[in-house]
Amino acid sequence: MVTLTRSGARRALSDFVRDRRARTRPEDVGLVSGARRRTPGLRREEVAQLAGVGVTWYTWFEQGRDIQVSTHFLECVCRALSLDAVERAHLFTLAQHRPPPHAPAEVPVVSGAVRAMLNSLPNPAYIKTSRWDVVAWNAAAAAMFGDYALLPPERRNTLRLVFTDPAYRRMMPDWEEDARRVLAKFRLDHGRAHGDPGFEALIGELREASPEFRRWWPLLDVSGRGEGVKRLRHEALGLIEFEHTAFAVEGAPDLRLVVYTPVLDTDRLRLRQLLEPGAS
Repeated sequence: MVTLTRSGARRALSDFVRDRRARTRPEDVGLVSGARRRTPGLRREEVAQLAGVGVTWYTWFEQGRDIQVSTHFLECVCRALSLDAVERAHLFTLAQHRPPPHAPAEVPVVSGAVRAMLNSLPNPAYIKTSRWDVVAWNAAAAAMFGDYALLPPERRNTLRLVFTDPAYRRMMPDWEEDARRVLAKFRLDHGRAHGDPGFEALIGELREASPEFRRWWPLLDVSGRGEGVKRLRHEALGLIEFEHTAFAVEGAPDLRLVVYTPVLDTDRLRLRQLLEPGAS
């Protein structure tokens, strides 16, 4: 961490961040732009929410106060404001007086054949990376979990959503039990990553954003189970019990297909009717 002690750099940082916040349109980051909105661009609390950081801490940062800022925090702000590579480098130079770390690796490509298979599945299914970034999904998954297309690509991470998205917490009636189980599974992938910067950045973000993650991550729980039963609450369909299973994607070692199958035939039919009104 670096303490911002140079008043000129702090003013430049404050001006730059405020300018980029004003330029970012709500609709560009999946937010609704209401008629009563007076603030050009995003509000401070909206940037903090998108970044997964505290509103007070972000406000002090934007004001150029003499605070300590971490690399993880800056990466979160860069993503929330959709900064390009040049803007990201400039922000890091102003905040830490050094270039940013190397950008994360590109998202793995999902082949057309795999996408066609995914879209043909009647039950919720998505494809995730070993870091648990969702890179493809079908209509049933969007109906059950929310449309990932409305999220910036860097926020389509299932671990991040479980620990930071209020909608996911409402959707999971057994949130604490399921969240701890999810974390234990993720730890195996983290161990296989051997210090990958993308994994470490995600962990840093979640430590800042979630008190539960901060408390549970040091416990070192692990689980290798790739399947199980999970209860989820849909706003229109109510409580549904799913069996979920993960499959390796042939030819793409970093990708896994995750499928959620309703335990009851009646729930399977209700989910189908949600996607295809009039289906029987």
